[in-house]
Amino acid sequence: MIETNNKTILLIDDDITIRKLVSRHLKNDQYNVLEASGSKEGFNHLLNNNVDLVLCDVTMEEMDGFTFCKQVRQHDNYRLIPFVFVTAKNSFEDRSHAHEVGGDDLIAKPFDINELLLKVRTLLRRADIYKIYGTKKNLQKSFAGGKTKILLVDDDITSSKIFQINLNKSGFECEAFNDPEEALQRAKSSPPDIIISDIVMPGMDGFTFRKAVLEDKELKSVPFIFLTGKGEEEDILSGFDLGITDYVVKSSGPKVVAAKVTAIIHSLGKEKEKIVSELHQAADSLRVKVVPDNDPVLEGFQIKHWHQPFQGIPGGDFIDFIQIDEDNIVIVLGDVMGKKWGAWYFAFAYAGYVRSATRIVLQSLKTCTPKEILKEVNKAVYQDAKISEVFATLSIIVLNRKTRHLLYAGAGDLPVLFKNAASSEINKIYVKGMLLGYAADGNYEDSLVRLNQHDVIILASDGIIESRNLSGEQFGKNDLLKSIKDISPSVDPLEIIKTEFINFTGGKFEDDISLITIRAE
Repeated sequence: MIETNNKTILLIDDDITIRKLVSRHLKNDQYNVLEASGSKEGFNHLLNNNVDLVLCDVTMEEMDGFTFCKQVRQHDNYRLIPFVFVTAKNSFEDRSHAHEVGGDDLIAKPFDINELLLKVRTLLRRADIYKIYGTKKNLQKSFAGGKTKILLVDDDITSSKIFQINLNKSGFECEAFNDPEEALQRAKSSPPDIIISDIVMPGMDGFTFRKAVLEDKELKSVPFIFLTGKGEEEDILSGFDLGITDYVVKSSGPKVVAAKVTAIIHSLGKEKEKIVSELHQAADSLRVKVVPDNDPVLEGFQIKHWHQPFQGIPGGDFIDFIQIDEDNIVIVLGDVMGKKWGAWYFAFAYAGYVRSATRIVLQSLKTCTPKEILKEVNKAVYQDAKISEVFATLSIIVLNRKTRHLLYAGAGDLPVLFKNAASSEINKIYVKGMLLGYAADGNYEDSLVRLNQHDVIILASDGIIESRNLSGEQFGKNDLLKSIKDISPSVDPLEIIKTEFINFTGGKFEDDISLITIRAE
């Protein structure tokens, strides 16, 4: 289990009674707690402390919680901090809005304190998994094209300007700073791809600056180049002791610096190509399928799927269609957390593992309800020490052609949406099951839906929800809902959503994309 005694929770609520109640329970659970009565105090805590999770009220006088969360997410350093709303607002629209502004979860007042503590533990553990195996943001950045961002630090104004001009001419996007303190703050707010720093500077010298960079978890892996005026052995060795990528003697000239940076970028690109190639080879040699080749056939229903692996690389989303008998089919959609380079092997293998475990469980169960399937798969995952620290969302549907009943249960909260053809209403099938592998008992429950003619069910991985357009706006649940509203009996549900999603994103996705549509004929 992950230790909690070094985790810091920021609690924001203008009701002092609620703050004191929640704070006391959090402290009893060995968390450090920072209290704030409003957004201004909350921002100050974020700026001056390493916050691991935010608990925030929605209705506050100074600034409402939704607006506060949206502003927090605009800062690169805070985009991945788990953010939970604690509020009396609990409608479908409120939950949708909470996710739209970047929230991870919403707990309704009056709340059960044990439920709140469980949510906190779950989200903190999920955040740790992302730290270990990499984040989608970092993965997207690693594989994306575009100009390489360079942060240059040199107290000599003339020298830094010359270097900046030459680096920009070489196709880089270079931002120059003469003050190391200012450069450090800029790096924290907008992490660069490479940092170049002079060694001899007044106040904070290059070595001190490098140590400060290493103390930041987001910056310590950024390639770092030292500029040295002397090229003395002691300076160079001291730099390599601090884990620098390379060094350049300033007298070599700005073109040499540009050449060094180009060589590093080229090296990183080669590493990426090698890893991608090995991933494809591994997938072929393992002969592991995580997505079916064809759509299933079940009388009375149209079932279709679309899967697009990120940058064409085998990833952590998995889909399966398992025919139990002529009347029943099992539909599976899952998403493994944590997929960055080396860990991508693990995510891919894990997806295959869960997919296989689901099939094995189905062979042994007498009753094939989604809840029982999830319960047995979760047990297998939880008891396997080698994979018990990696989690996945998993949605399972059992569809019966005779009764036209759909049973659904989920581990984690992938969006499962139901459009009633008669009323045109769109509802979310909401379940509270825990992430696969998080606990011995995931508290899974079945949800029953009766499907009438032209009713539609949509399952989508979070890659669809979280992908952005060129303006940085998320497709989000609202745009997904708008796409679903356009579905009529005369059109293909999958093609409608797929077309609107591609038009919105320009065909550039930030993660694996998986979509399943089910329509009653």
